[in-house]
Amino acid sequence: MSRVVLSIRIQRRLKEEAEKLGIDIRAVVEKALEDEIRRAKFMRFKKLVEEALKNIDTTVEEWIKTVKEIRIER
Repeated sequence: MSRVVLSIRIQRRLKEEAEKLGIDIRAVVEKALEDEIRRAKFMRFKKLVEEALKNIDTTVEEWIKTVKEIRIER
């Protein structure tokens, strides 16, 4: 997996405290970014589903129930 350099500025006290505590800053930033990307993708998908459901006159709850029923039938 290729990597890129990302340069950010943070408060000096945060960096120093993280170093004292042995916190892997790169790992924390990478995990936070992965989580935020996952959340943003979910929100985008949710918005698309809600728009689609408006066009077929059903609720999110009804759609979720139908999807779960289909999964159980498999």
